[in-house]
Amino acid sequence: MRAVVYENKTDVRVQEVDDARIEQPTDVLVRITSSGICGSDLHMYEGRTEMEKGQVLGHENMGVIAEVGGAVRSLKKGDRVVIPFNIACGTCFNCVRQQTHACLVANPEAATAGYGYAGMGPYRGGQAELLRVPWAEFNCLKLPGQPGDSLEDDFLLLSDVFPTGYHATELACVRPGSTVAVFGAGPVGLLAGYSALLRGASEVYVVDSVPERLEKVSRMGATPIDFTERDPVEQIKALRKGAALRAALRPGEEKMDGVMCGIDAVGYQARDGKGSDAYAGPEKPTQVLDWLIEVVNPTGAIGVVGVYLAPDPGAKDDQRKQGIYPFPMAEIFDKAISIGTGQCPVKRYNAYLRDLIIAGKARPSFIVSHRVGLDEAPEAYKRFDQRRDGYTKVILKPGSGATAHA
Repeated sequence: MRAVVYENKTDVRVQEVDDARIEQPTDVLVRITSSGICGSDLHMYEGRTEMEKGQVLGHENMGVIAEVGGAVRSLKKGDRVVIPFNIACGTCFNCVRQQTHACLVANPEAATAGYGYAGMGPYRGGQAELLRVPWAEFNCLKLPGQPGDSLEDDFLLLSDVFPTGYHATELACVRPGSTVAVFGAGPVGLLAGYSALLRGASEVYVVDSVPERLEKVSRMGATPIDFTERDPVEQIKALRKGAALRAALRPGEEKMDGVMCGIDAVGYQARDGKGSDAYAGPEKPTQVLDWLIEVVNPTGAIGVVGVYLAPDPGAKDDQRKQGIYPFPMAEIFDKAISIGTGQCPVKRYNAYLRDLIIAGKARPSFIVSHRVGLDEAPEAYKRFDQRRDGYTKVILKPGSGATAHA
């Protein structure tokens, strides 16, 4: 089968590899119809992980079941499914508590497992024609409709970025009427802002610098903040001072001039707010966290879904290579800020988000900018990594050779 294979830093190739096959009676094989290039794939692409040469990439996958293992009863050949990026056994201590991002069985080396990702086990990814799905009856989410229909892209986003964006709002304690600041308007950040709106937030600010991303923020009904114009915390506080809700505050409550909920959708490759332009700038791994701790009000909450990885071979110094960063713990304690972090347990949310899509209440595919055939993956990675020319989200279509744009 053809697949996107990691060769080296900034070098991915489409190659012929051995076909995926049934290895356990609880497996299914899925013929992939759509597979997303995720922002977190770029960490590997840029050489910022210890990714092994020859690994098939791709953890955002959906398609049609081509073959079922002998023990599979509730799925059949021809079923349309989307697969969480987490691989989970469904029965371990963590899985039964809906902590499927921390399965204790799927990866012998860590309490996490996933497709085609550094440090997440031996599983090949789905940027390919076929994908083996272990513990399939637990991991596959069945979908209505036919491949390539009007909901194909929406359903694909159930594999990772829509649940992850929603999970960010859970970690940040977003509820009706909340004020929210999201840092990062990549796919996850956009869908974190979108999820905050779905949950009834009264004000949602999304911070980035890439014009095409900020335009999507406006389109979805949130307030875009360009951090290259001036300090984003100052911008958000200035806008909040002009909000009608401020008139409802009692004396003393003006101290709550920030937001109650903050989300980090960037992670350890954040750019320094000083010296950056729209597309590039020096790295400062704690920049987003610093901004969040400043803008989140006392007793507020922060959700961190942006990736922080160690080891980081491309980091500037030994501390960063180990994932160790300075952290203003005294300010967090003084403001009584709650912080939630970690990968998204996709299974906790994906069925409910699927039903919102089916009911027409959610259309996360507004983030998708490019749909390309598998052979175009190397160029798509390059362009997506540059964050230029409107590349906000790329979906690979293994059964198609033609380029299509949103």
